[in-house]
Amino acid sequence: MQVNPSIFKAYDIRGIYPTDLNEDVAYMIGRAFVTFLNAEQVIVGHDMRISGPAIFDAVTRGIMDQGADVISIGLVSTDQYYFACAKLGIPGMMVTASHNPKEYNGFKMVRQMPYLLSGDEGIQDLRQLVEAGNFADPARKGTMSHADFQAEFVEKVLSIIDVSALQPLKVVADTGNGTVGPILQAVYKHLPVELIGMYLDPDGTLPNHGLDPLQPANRAELQARVPAEDAAIGFAFDGDGDRFFAIDDRGAFISGDFLTAIMGSYLLEKGPGSKIIYDVRASWAVVDLIEAAGGTPLKERVGHAFIKTRMAREDALFAGEVTGHYYFKDFFFADSGIVPSLLLLEMLSKKGKKMSELLRPLEEKYFISGEINSRIAGDPQAKMEELAQRYSDADIERLDGISISYPTWHFNVRPSNTEPLLRLNLEAKTHEEMEQRRDEVVGIIRG
Repeated sequence: MQVNPSIFKAYDIRGIYPTDLNEDVAYMIGRAFVTFLNAEQVIVGHDMRISGPAIFDAVTRGIMDQGADVISIGLVSTDQYYFACAKLGIPGMMVTASHNPKEYNGFKMVRQMPYLLSGDEGIQDLRQLVEAGNFADPARKGTMSHADFQAEFVEKVLSIIDVSALQPLKVVADTGNGTVGPILQAVYKHLPVELIGMYLDPDGTLPNHGLDPLQPANRAELQARVPAEDAAIGFAFDGDGDRFFAIDDRGAFISGDFLTAIMGSYLLEKGPGSKIIYDVRASWAVVDLIEAAGGTPLKERVGHAFIKTRMAREDALFAGEVTGHYYFKDFFFADSGIVPSLLLLEMLSKKGKKMSELLRPLEEKYFISGEINSRIAGDPQAKMEELAQRYSDADIERLDGISISYPTWHFNVRPSNTEPLLRLNLEAKTHEEMEQRRDEVVGIIRG
């Protein structure tokens, strides 16, 4: 069948409903998924999007028509879905477009936890199967059953921390009308914390703000609310709950670099000498704190498919990406929004310090630009070569995009997997140099 090839992305399938991704396409993807994996059973969950039920019905019909049984887990967060896939040891499809705007939908697909289908491994195969459309007739038609893993999920995530160590902290949590609200409340009712919830009800019309807390407008209200409530910390979750963000007691947004460094070094107190994985964009703070805590920092490409695979191979304790993905060995090497929220509560309780106090040494030493996106007309590869020539006296690495390092500053530039953008992350040892080098590199990228 004719299908827009651009919906088959590096880590998942995503497109606008119903123009790029509709019931017909979803049905064919369901058949292709079973065919490619030779699956006998498939777990299927969905987020709160308006198009979710229609896409769920279509993809499950395709799965069953191709001879596999469906285990429906209903409306869940993505970490609940990963838990179900790990628990049963079978493939899964999560109907979600994560933090994309409400008109999008898509699929995150598990081969077998922690291994996902990605552009390199499986997603382009699905595209070819969908386009060819000649599926074998199965010997039987699949059936659908329903399963609820909520109680087991709650038990699992609470087992990762020492609940008895928690102090009666006040927390403000914004789930942005995504899928996390119900499971967050189910977990937190077992904790001695005061939870002030914002937009906890799943609502695909998104009446309050968008689903991506990396966008400042989507977290502005939470940032004001934390100090106004005199809360210890604020938590924000993206639409499907696999990404997590924190606001400190001052109402300041905490970068993913600093959270990775702080959580990684804290976890090393529990698992001395472990490996910690970080992505190519990260601050020097990550490497410095991990090494100071006796751990081994390992650099990896951006993207959950790559990070999970590397974690499993290295038996790593923890991994963090600057965009808010945090992965835990104790959670099947998968990313979760709930687990890091619990870990930070435990850490604050045990250390007896404010979040701002823990951040201050990092803020005084590491000056990061945050991710800066530039739309470019020409070839992204050519632009990266121009940067390589301009900074040819630097230490240059090409693990993911191009990383250029000098003794007092460094940066990574990589192309977006989905848009004609180059993404810059830069850091320097002084604020002045960070601003100067940031402007210099952006000038080359946009020149």
